[in-house]
Amino acid sequence: MAKVNTLLLPFFNNELIEAGVDEAGRGCFAGPVFASAVILPKKFYHPLLNDSKQLSEKQRDELRPIIESESIAWAVASVGNKEIDRINILQASFKAMHKAIAQLKTIPQLLLIDGNRFKQFENFPYHCIVKGDATYASIAAASILAKTHRDELMYKLHKEYEMYGWDKNKGYGTREHRKMIVQYGTCPYHRRSFKMQLSLDFSNQKEEKS
Repeated sequence: MAKVNTLLLPFFNNELIEAGVDEAGRGCFAGPVFASAVILPKKFYHPLLNDSKQLSEKQRDELRPIIESESIAWAVASVGNKEIDRINILQASFKAMHKAIAQLKTIPQLLLIDGNRFKQFENFPYHCIVKGDATYASIAAASILAKTHRDELMYKLHKEYEMYGWDKNKGYGTREHRKMIVQYGTCPYHRRSFKMQLSLDFSNQKEEKS
């Protein structure tokens, strides 16, 4: 059963327009990295809102239209696997975040970034917050939009390459996904920079949460 977080903070600074920013798919073997930026009303509340990893797929899908309809502004952007290989996953994550922020129809005065590192976007002030998606409502909302939009794409890509099981693993390097790469090789959606992670010894490998 998914965990419900009743302790999410509604804002960092009540006087500023804040955008929560988070990414999804950074640790995957295949597919793009997605990022979302969300500006929520200061009084926004939903009892299920939490870090996307703590929610079931059904709960994330339930929250997505609520966030999209009730937010002041939201945006989702992605960077594809080829560019990830070219500029590395960290820089690609920053780029996806920048693209999402740039698409916001309301200009934020402060960015709340999930994690401990960020590459400043233009002159926007920002705060990096470790476990921010379990701390601030706007970051939690961004984590849900990034995750659901990415999962939606991975379901579509799964129809092209069903052998990899992307409908279940969403491109993460699960035991089954690695086995299929060994059996069939990689496809155009795989990140070549992640091939070094592929191990033929699966005896001690743990499943990764999709």
